[in-house]
Amino acid sequence: MSTVTTGPSTTTARLEASGVTVRFGGLLALDSVDLAVPPGGVVGLVGPNGAGKSTLFAVLSGLLRPDAGRVRMGGADVTRASAAARARRGLARTFQRPELFSGLTVREHVVLADRVRHRGGRILRDLVTGGGLRRPDAGEDERVDAILDSLRLADLRDREVSGLPLGACRLVEVARALATGPAVLLLDEPSSGLDGRETEELAATLARVNADHGVSLLLVEHDVELVLGMCGTVYVLDFGAMIRSGPPEEIRSDPAVRAAYLGAETSPQRGAQDAVPDEESR
Repeated sequence: MSTVTTGPSTTTARLEASGVTVRFGGLLALDSVDLAVPPGGVVGLVGPNGAGKSTLFAVLSGLLRPDAGRVRMGGADVTRASAAARARRGLARTFQRPELFSGLTVREHVVLADRVRHRGGRILRDLVTGGGLRRPDAGEDERVDAILDSLRLADLRDREVSGLPLGACRLVEVARALATGPAVLLLDEPSSGLDGRETEELAATLARVNADHGVSLLLVEHDVELVLGMCGTVYVLDFGAMIRSGPPEEIRSDPAVRAAYLGAETSPQRGAQDAVPDEESR
């Protein structure tokens, strides 16, 4: 089995898992897993179905407490911190299925996220009375419009999200997350349900978010080609263990990774569609 490459140190990582172990009864879901997301980095997490990606994502998000190990943000131990506390420290996320308010416009979603960041608890009054959305704070219009422009959503700003295609809804989720001012953005299967064109647009948008806003990205993905094409570091989980990490070119050629993805004989869930493509098949 290949040796796992050591990630960035605790002092430099914006988000780090070290020795994370999770058990569900007699099932070892995660076995001493290490992962690090450096400042300004784009990191991918891949693995066959049942590898433990969703479990690790839940631990990093604060939705699940590990049985052993630590989670740190900027060197601070947040293992016992709630999801809300981690959000206040600069952790944001998107969902595999977009969690949007059907009656609100694209711009209103970003406005609400901006209000959460700058007004805190007073956002509840805005939601109850409805009047808050019509009273922008100083600088709010400029901040919100800058995000919409950056993600090329300006033309959709006044459209209700209920009428938008899935690809646009995923971009709205990214815009909303960006409005909270995150240091790290976790993306849960961002390409799920998208066609080839939409996936390319999403990848370009995420690259702009990383480059223009300095936000570190962690993608949990089944689309291996997307991850290999845009991530600087890729981690590979299999049966709850981190079997490899490193740059895309090393991941693509690693025998242990290819065995994990091509193990259809040992696992009915692992099909050819999950195979790591080689350079000649790209």
